[in-house]
Amino acid sequence: MVAVFQSPITADEVKTKAKELGADLAGIADGAVMNANPPYPDDPKTPADISDHDADRVIVLMRRLSLGTSRIQAWDNRHKYYNDELAITALEETALELVLWLEEQGYPALMVPPTHVDPWKYDGNPETHLSPLLSMDHAAVEAGLGTLGLNLQILTPEYGPRVMMIAVLTSAPLEPDTRMENSLCGGPECGRCLSACPGDVIGHWQRDWPGCDAYRNPHGFKNLTDFLGNVIDQTDAETQKKMIRSEDSFNLWQSILRGAGAVLGCRRCQDVCPVGNDYETMLKDAVDEIAEDTPEKQTRLKDMLADSSNGNHAVQARWIGE
Repeated sequence: MVAVFQSPITADEVKTKAKELGADLAGIADGAVMNANPPYPDDPKTPADISDHDADRVIVLMRRLSLGTSRIQAWDNRHKYYNDELAITALEETALELVLWLEEQGYPALMVPPTHVDPWKYDGNPETHLSPLLSMDHAAVEAGLGTLGLNLQILTPEYGPRVMMIAVLTSAPLEPDTRMENSLCGGPECGRCLSACPGDVIGHWQRDWPGCDAYRNPHGFKNLTDFLGNVIDQTDAETQKKMIRSEDSFNLWQSILRGAGAVLGCRRCQDVCPVGNDYETMLKDAVDEIAEDTPEKQTRLKDMLADSSNGNHAVQARWIGE
């Protein structure tokens, strides 16, 4: 890039602009550091994989979730789906406006949606878990916005895990933020995320991602292919018509229209997490009691506490913190 066409710019100015455009939180990660420390070395997805020229910095933007929806216990409540879809749409608009503003200053930039996966990784099996091109949770840690929890989701001091995230890559020479060293998560001693999980997919500083997908994307691609396959398998035309006119079909249609339940779904673990300034004031009275808890889940948490290996902590220690 020709420097004469670039305006002087600082990290504080970028973060201030992001908040003016609608972000609740903003942080900046060093792209080179993320390239050198992929969270999943067996399947590294780094800023350099996305852009050869404009991945020097990763700006992570966050928008908080509606607490009114977190106070609804049912994990599959469509009010949650729609409110979350509106939040992510607003965040996408914020990111796009920030990209255009950066380019007005002379710095090329591009938006990386949190749900964007690599289609070349798809193997024809709709049950395969496809991870996003960048792990927003890990990027947020690198951007100084929080630390990872027991289930490897981002926790922030302000809102706990109750945030939507998106990234903007840019070549702008911005001062990156510093990672938090001390973990915000109480680990197995807390274990509320594990207790509340309807799919029981949370492990010892890890998560069964394929198992989680059934709840995170209840009307996603796998559900669509399963439904269509079942319709095709029917030999009776009237049965096929009934299936096409069913509630399952209606939910899939609505999800295709808005993405609600297709790219967004269960977030029960986020609702009940006690981390965040919002928990005591806005959530505790509604979510403190966890109806999904069982003696079996409590036994698993006790086993984790007794596990001297500390589970998957060593692999993810950089992002979990001390």
